[in-house]
Amino acid sequence: MPKKILLLTTGGTIASAPTAQGLAPAIGSDDITEKIAPIASLYQVTARDILHLDSSNIQPEEWRLIAREIYAGASGYDGIVVTHGTDTMAYTACILSFLLRNIPIPVVFTGSQLPLLHPLTDAMDNLRAAFAMAASGAPGVFVAFNRKIILGSRAVKVRTTGFDAFESVNAPYAGSVNSAGLDLNHAVLPKPKGPFFLDDAMENSVFLIKLTPGLDPQIFDMLLQMKYRGIVLEAFGAGGLHFIHRDLVSKLHKIVEHGISVVVCSQCLYERSDFSLYQTGKKVLENGAIPGWDMTTEAAVTKLIWALGHTHDSAKIREIFATDYVGEIHLPKTQ
Repeated sequence: MPKKILLLTTGGTIASAPTAQGLAPAIGSDDITEKIAPIASLYQVTARDILHLDSSNIQPEEWRLIAREIYAGASGYDGIVVTHGTDTMAYTACILSFLLRNIPIPVVFTGSQLPLLHPLTDAMDNLRAAFAMAASGAPGVFVAFNRKIILGSRAVKVRTTGFDAFESVNAPYAGSVNSAGLDLNHAVLPKPKGPFFLDDAMENSVFLIKLTPGLDPQIFDMLLQMKYRGIVLEAFGAGGLHFIHRDLVSKLHKIVEHGISVVVCSQCLYERSDFSLYQTGKKVLENGAIPGWDMTTEAAVTKLIWALGHTHDSAKIREIFATDYVGEIHLPKTQ
């Protein structure tokens, strides 16, 4: 019996066509299913348009819409494929990993670097992998791209034009497509820890700062005035912030005292931050910042948005960041 797959389309490059203003979403689910008929014929496919947006315009309001569409359809299908623009796909896949708690079926995001209508498109390969993963029975939220399957909580877009646009950062691939077909890494696949439910409380008052030498600490005063509730700070290396000439550490202490949760991670793409190694990092922890360890920036930002939707209590936010929900973090063994 062919697996029942729900295809949800949101726009993006995969659905785009040339216009006078440049590429823009132009085709819908009917066009896509017709174009991918050889792939769709292997499954029982139901296709539905939910958005027609460049992914730069997909924001928390759209995350909630996508999550609710998936939640509503999950019980009737073996798996769900979501086509999405590549620019913010990693953010969407990551936040939905938190919103769709204990999802019992595969939800697979994919897209392309060239439109589906382009003769050299990479969309067909990506859709083949996405449908195969959606039919695999492995629960969780994933990104399928360039014959790789990546946990939604670990995907990062690392190239703007190359077909190998996404990488799994600080975690092995969840699977790959090779001569054996779809080859899953079961050690990486998330395991549901309870009943499936929609957990879509979010608060979007989170600001991301990439630390640069000489950054003026007054930026934090401005964020305080703007009533931000959370900050993700990409520090140097394993975890360094300057406190000579311009004292960022004291300023962090001030905003933490005002109830703002500050998550600090590394601006290095690979490996973990460890703020216990150096004097500068230890000062950060002593002043109340929350370590992000090996989380991606996308995961740190979306997890904080999700956490703030549930509580403004800094201690509880810290507990949430000391918990691995969907493979988004490798905590040190002492945790």
